[in-house]
Amino acid sequence: MSLRVLNPNAEVLNKSAALHMNINAAKGLQDVLKTNLGPKGTIKMLVGGAGDIKLTKDGNTLLKEMQIQNPTAIMIARTAVAQDDISGDGTTSTVIFIGELMKQSERCIDEGMHPRVLVDGFEIAKRATLQFLEKFKTPVVMGDEPDKEILKMVARTTLRTKLYESLADQLTDIVVNAVLCIRKPEEAIDLFMVELMHMRHKFDVDTRLVEGLVLDHGSRHPDMKRRAENCYILTCNVSLEYEKSEVNAGFFYSNAEQREAMVAAERRQVDEKVRRIIELKNKVCSGNDNNFVVINQKGIDPPSLDLLARAGIIALRRAKRRNMERLVLACGGEAVNSVDDLTPGCLGWAGLVYEHVLGEEKYTFVENVKNPHSCTILIKGPNDHTIAQIKDAVRDGLRAVKNTIEDEAVVLGAGAFEVAARQYLVNEVKKTVEGRAQLGVEAFADALLVVPKTLSENAGLDTQDVIIALKGEHDRGNIVGLNQHSGDPIDPQMEGIFDNYSVKRQIINSGPVIASQLLLVDEVIRAGRNMRKPT
Repeated sequence: MSLRVLNPNAEVLNKSAALHMNINAAKGLQDVLKTNLGPKGTIKMLVGGAGDIKLTKDGNTLLKEMQIQNPTAIMIARTAVAQDDISGDGTTSTVIFIGELMKQSERCIDEGMHPRVLVDGFEIAKRATLQFLEKFKTPVVMGDEPDKEILKMVARTTLRTKLYESLADQLTDIVVNAVLCIRKPEEAIDLFMVELMHMRHKFDVDTRLVEGLVLDHGSRHPDMKRRAENCYILTCNVSLEYEKSEVNAGFFYSNAEQREAMVAAERRQVDEKVRRIIELKNKVCSGNDNNFVVINQKGIDPPSLDLLARAGIIALRRAKRRNMERLVLACGGEAVNSVDDLTPGCLGWAGLVYEHVLGEEKYTFVENVKNPHSCTILIKGPNDHTIAQIKDAVRDGLRAVKNTIEDEAVVLGAGAFEVAARQYLVNEVKKTVEGRAQLGVEAFADALLVVPKTLSENAGLDTQDVIIALKGEHDRGNIVGLNQHSGDPIDPQMEGIFDNYSVKRQIINSGPVIASQLLLVDEVIRAGRNMRKPT
């Protein structure tokens, strides 16, 4: 009432209305996303204002692209997107877990329970679940040679939730090999050193890993070779084009000779740089049939291109700065910023450099490099939807492999962790909690079951039967997950279904925090200055 006096235009939702608005928003977002969870999840089609279509089952893409109006739902969506930014996966799980926490809380609140008591129970259950996760995780030793099979299992589990099975299995090898290619001992893994290049060409199963680099442009001179073997690679950041002076100056000449001399003087500086590159090429390529490739970050003008073409050099200009870093890691050598002290030690090496023309586009492939620490995943597909879907999936797969290497641990998947954590909370933790906070622990424990429930629902199985079977096995001391084909309990370790430890930890950390904040809201006031137009 006091707010009404201060601002008669304010919209106010009081206690139960505010709480139910938050609960309904969380449940609404959960209902939208839960059909996407797991390998049997469905696909959403997003249609933009201009009629452009995006097909995806990646929770992160959906939450970013959907236009969400409800402020509570926006808050949950932001939490889930932050989850993706931190650990690369688990967006859908975060949203359905928050939604389920709110749904379980609603039952207790409708019976007259105070939200604060529930929140205290959530906090106790969260701490206990995180301690249980530490005991439950499976350590993986990552020495100089990581266990490829474990990495493949983690990548396969992630990719199968985003793409159909046969393509996911093919991409698994690509993703694992890409991360191991760029991995250096004692250094953090920089996933930017894996270039994702796409070509609208052939089919999605033609996607492959190039141990080297694919550049999205070709040489600019018709006389340069389109294919060369045994190539020295010069990576440089040197301007090989005539640059106008920054000062406005006028020149007067009285005859044609003076003009010719002036033109020659203007070109002399650029020609000198080109001559030094040609000298280095003659030095390293004389007496053998090796080739020479210049990849420059800055421009190369037509006269310089012509000089290089006559010397038999393949030259590419205006390469991306990131590609300059990748080239040095892939081919060896070093990037030079000046041509004054060029030595053969600056040069990298590639067994094959060739150009691929696709319609209007040109692509240059640098392959057969000796000891690559950078690589390219070449994504192919017949249309833009397929390419975008594969790109999102590959990005998540790369993050999953990177997380496994950094965590040095994995967690059993297929809903096994959630059921085990639920049994632990109900059978052990609940007994140690006094008073009504027990109900909060119980609500948290039941909310954890949303993952196996949703997995079974999406596979067209009977949810009750599945949950009873899983609980029964866990009570007997067997750690089992859900077989999505038959609905029977399976051992995830035997099937090779593993989740990322860091993703699970992040979900358990962030879900209850947001749910608790939303439960403690007892009044929603829409009274900001810009929120209502003056009537």
